[in-house]
Amino acid sequence: MVVVRGRLLHLSKMWRVRSARLPLWLYEDSRLRSFARLLLLFLGVIFLASAIVLIFSGCFVILFCKNYRYFFQEFFFPLPGWLAVVTALILIPTGILAILVFARNSCYHQGTLMYLLIVLLCLQVSLTVLTQFYSTWMAVELKSTMGQAFNQYNGTHSLARGSGTVDMLQEKLQCCGLRNYTDWLNASAAFWHFPSEKSHVPRSCCKKHEDCGSDLNQPDQLFQEGCLRKLQDQIHYRMSFLFFCCVVLSVLELLAGASNGILMSSVPLYDIGFLDSSVFS
Repeated sequence: MVVVRGRLLHLSKMWRVRSARLPLWLYEDSRLRSFARLLLLFLGVIFLASAIVLIFSGCFVILFCKNYRYFFQEFFFPLPGWLAVVTALILIPTGILAILVFARNSCYHQGTLMYLLIVLLCLQVSLTVLTQFYSTWMAVELKSTMGQAFNQYNGTHSLARGSGTVDMLQEKLQCCGLRNYTDWLNASAAFWHFPSEKSHVPRSCCKKHEDCGSDLNQPDQLFQEGCLRKLQDQIHYRMSFLFFCCVVLSVLELLAGASNGILMSSVPLYDIGFLDSSVFS
């Protein structure tokens, strides 16, 4: 009798422990889902802000290739910029859906959000690869086309398209020569149609927009940096910024997918209307 009584007391204690654990588990699950909803709200706002940043970044790449299209012969060099704009346009409804999932826990919103997150991840992986590949390719192409343009330069007042582009480039970037101003010292004065045999640099190299090319004893009147390095730095900066944005957004999208998955796991399958057998009857 004592043994039976002891076993009953032991079973009663075990039942009390298990019954005490169940509400705690439900409470922790509720807190996890609440945290997932709050995280989706925060990420939705971040996605909307990031879409604006991506649009401007993509437009900067497109305009850069357009402004210096004489040096970029391939028509598909602006592709990373266009891909960034497309990604930003998809990122806008993704951010809106993330906020809607926080406001109203709808299985349709959750499913659409998960689909858009997968599409965005695919686009951003492609954009990440393209930015690294194009950054190197554009730098090599730029070195070749700029070297050809500078070698064919034949004077500031020349009507040749390449000469005008070189002058425009040097004035806009405040640079001189391909690597520096000494690149012009080996040029022939007769080839530039100068009356003297002294070495000259183009007028576009002068800081004060006056003819300082005949006085090379005062190099402080000239732009010191080369144009090639400046343009390559701009390419590297734009592509690196896009690369950084894609990596950060990919991590945030994975977090959004995980949060959305937690909320989707709490929705029973029979709540999804298109799986109902009556739809197909």
